[in-house]
This record gives sequence, C-alpha cells and structure tokens, in this order.
Amino acid sequence: MEYRGSQFYDDKLIFKRYQDRRGWSENANDTIEKPIIIQLIGDVSGHDVLDLGCGDASFGNDLLDMGACSYTGIEGSANMVEAAKKSLLRQNANVIHTTIEEWDFPDLQFDMVVSRLVLHYLEDIEAVFKKVYHALIDGGSFVFSLEHPVMTSSYGLPRGEGMKQDWIVDNYFHTGVRNQEWLGGKAVKYHRTVEGIYSALQEAGFQIVNLRESKPDEANFQSTETYQRRMRIPLFLFFRAEKR
Repeated sequence: MEYRGSQFYDDKLIFKRYQDRRGWSENANDTIEKPIIIQLIGDVSGHDVLDLGCGDASFGNDLLDMGACSYTGIEGSANMVEAAKKSLLRQNANVIHTTIEEWDFPDLQFDMVVSRLVLHYLEDIEAVFKKVYHALIDGGSFVFSLEHPVMTSSYGLPRGEGMKQDWIVDNYFHTGVRNQEWLGGKAVKYHRTVEGIYSALQEAGFQIVNLRESKPDEANFQSTETYQRRMRIPLFLFFRAEKR
C-alpha cells in the first residue's frame, strides 16, 4: 500500500507521545489553532459537517454542541479511530476508518467540510479540494488549517537539542516532500507556498473569503513566556472558502 500520512500515528509510542503533548495545557492546538478555527467556522446550526482527518473526533462533540445536525469524521489511523470510539458517543455522529485519499466523497451532501492540521500530510491537495467542492451543497463552506509554509519550509534542516530557537526558511519555492523529525519519528509532510494553496482552492471552484495566520491571543495563555514565543513565528495557516 502507498504510504499515507495517517500511518505516522499508528506507531504506539509516537501516538502516546502525541497524546501526552495534547494533554499539555498550553499546547499550540488548543491555545492557537482551535480558537481560530472556531471563529472561522461560525454558526453551524442545522449543518451536516464532514471532518477530514478527524483524529480522535473530539471536535465532533464540539460541533454537535454548537448546533450541527450531523457529524462525519474520516480518519486513516487505526489508533485515532480507536480513540474516537471512546470520545464520540453521539447518535448523529459517525467516524469512517479510511484515508482521505481513498474515501469515495459523495456529491452535494455536506453544508460544511472542516479539516484541522491534516492537509500538509497529503501529496495531492488539488484533487482533494475538487472532491470537497463536489461534496458540498451550493453555498457550503470549507474551513481548514494546516502547518504554515514558513514552518514546512524549515523542515529537514539540522537542529540542536531543546526548544527550537530559529526557523530557517529555505527552498521556499521548491515545493514537495519535507521530512520532519517529530515525537521520535519521521513525519512525511508536503511543503507548499501560500500562493499555491490559494490558487488550488480557486482552481477547484472555491471563493476564498478569509485567510488567517495564527496570531496568538494572549488571553488563551497562562504563561507569558509561551505567548511571547508563539508571537515569533506563524505556526498555522487557515482558510475559509465557499462554494458559490
């Protein structure tokens, strides 16, 4: 089988380290990424929502609590799907164990598609954007986050021990595979430019209505030191696009 990014989390030790990292009260997902993605999502009342790369699907509970009518998660990692079975116990929710690349997207079925920090694991986002476009109803929205190209362009360069202090942007316009040493393993990711992602959305038929770069909000941090560190570099890039 061709390698898929979700396989990275099927290593038991890496998955344990990931869970431990997410348990830290000031992890970047909860202090920066989640608040912005919720702002971009807005009102989901009565929406049928598709979540690409849903992980443990805990966000499905949030969306349903926000008023979503139904939630469908797509996840390729067996470890993540097992965690989802424990965290998502709602009648109007479903998690499908398959990769984004292999899933047969239905036509005109969802009011909103979301994806949180997953698309940098996919080699062909152009094809995925087109599938998302056709899966949305007219007027539907696509809201997603991914690692900022400033980050992915710095992967593969040597670094010292301890917390990273410098982010060297290199070969920015040479897009493609970048290997990141993370959680004791090698994560295979794909570097793209901001322009490239923007253009791929337009070519799929979307109208881009918002773009964010993960500027942190100090109110979400207990530690001033952590907040000041997050102000140094944009970790994530966000888009809201609509099918009009």
